[in-house]
Amino acid sequence: MKIADLKTRQAVPADADGIAQAHRDSIRSIGPRFYPPNVVDDWEEGLTGDVYRKAMEGGEVFFIATGTIDGTNVVLGFASDYGIEGSKHGTSVYVRAIAARQGVGSALFGLAEEHAKASGASCIEVEASLAGVEFYKANGFIELGPGETHLMSGRPIACVFMRKDFATTGRS
Repeated sequence: MKIADLKTRQAVPADADGIAQAHRDSIRSIGPRFYPPNVVDDWEEGLTGDVYRKAMEGGEVFFIATGTIDGTNVVLGFASDYGIEGSKHGTSVYVRAIAARQGVGSALFGLAEEHAKASGASCIEVEASLAGVEFYKANGFIELGPGETHLMSGRPIACVFMRKDFATTGRS
């Protein structure tokens, strides 16, 4: 399938259902290469548009890529930027299987990274899924170590803690 009319922009609450669909597609299509079926099921559990609308209301910023597939405009993927603590920000990037390995995720991450920098971030930290480790490395992150994080269900999922520091210019 070919993607036509690829565009990126900041998301609005009306995009939340499309973000949820793209997130679930990514988990279902890419996740099984790295996690057993029960973990994939847990990972997808509870991902509805309301999750993203509430996150936006709470200040999280999302960027989406849209495109036309078979005549239908869809959200192909998203990236988010959210503050963790002080000048430390977090992000997540997910793309549908059809958009994977075509630069869509990197373009979205670039938007989130620029937003984080403009918001005063000195670094971005992620709890990368095993599926996302190589993506984050390709986008300048270093591995801090393996670990686990918790899904919305409260159940654990293996991850890799990663960080990208932004270059700072010293002043004398």
